[in-house]
Amino acid sequence: MFNQNQNKSGSMEQSSQLPPQQQFGGHEVMEVHEAIGALVGGLEHYTLFDEQIQDQQLSSIADRQRTFLTQLYNTILDTFKSGKDPAVKTQTYNMQQTQTNTTFGMQPSTPKTPIQSMNELNDECISSAFLGHLKGIATHFTTTALEATHPVLRRIFADSVPNIIEMAYEIYLYQNQNQYYQVPQLSQNDMQSIINSFAPVQGNISH
Repeated sequence: MFNQNQNKSGSMEQSSQLPPQQQFGGHEVMEVHEAIGALVGGLEHYTLFDEQIQDQQLSSIADRQRTFLTQLYNTILDTFKSGKDPAVKTQTYNMQQTQTNTTFGMQPSTPKTPIQSMNELNDECISSAFLGHLKGIATHFTTTALEATHPVLRRIFADSVPNIIEMAYEIYLYQNQNQYYQVPQLSQNDMQSIINSFAPVQGNISH
């Protein structure tokens, strides 16, 4: 049976006994590689679409998110390469959107097909691409935080997940307000049946 705590010589070493750059487990190194790749893919699309965005609101959102993600990329690399606290710690992303109400319901629309040329690229396509990347990054970051053994690296990814969620929510709100992302609802009876399908635990639950 393979012992994950053994090094090549068969001896056991704690992370504190290793050089900073070697204080990572095999699983987390692979997960970090995947997470950084997802982040790079997102950043590259923010750059590729920069001059194609038509709506000033979306352009402003994209600029702020790209700036934040670029700093996050540098923060991750700093600790991944050094094994130490990053020079710039994890920041907090706050969207500027003040209108957070969702418009529910579906409006009739022409069935969509994938675009066939750059001439068809529009803000709906671009914002959908941003949202897709952010969802992927959030998934990779969550998995990486769960696999990480290095305390600083784990905290960077764990603390970054809420920021990515905030960005995705900001893009979602933009899409919903422009009817790019429509939200259907269940019937009132079905919704109430699901909401009422669980009940709280009664009595004293403390030990």
